[in-house]
Amino acid sequence: MSQFNAMTLVHKLKEQLNTQYVNVEDESDGCGAKFSATIVSEQFVGKSLLEKHRLVNKALAEELKEIHAFSQKTYTPEEWEKVKPQEEPEE
Repeated sequence: MSQFNAMTLVHKLKEQLNTQYVNVEDESDGCGAKFSATIVSEQFVGKSLLEKHRLVNKALAEELKEIHAFSQKTYTPEEWEKVKPQEEPEE
């Protein structure tokens, strides 16, 4: 069992990528092995999808050694404004 949870990953992504929005969900019934993330950062501007995912993977390098499944959706703030209504419920 891993020593981190969704909030640990959120804090790390905020710190490493200076995110405007980040949401991480534990989809593994609490065992910490499967996560999905939605990440919005200015650092993604001008980057390809692969480059965005590499930035996230680098930020979470240590954690990804223990995570079995990690899916990510990465957006620039401008892209996020266009997809936000269908991606995330308003809180």
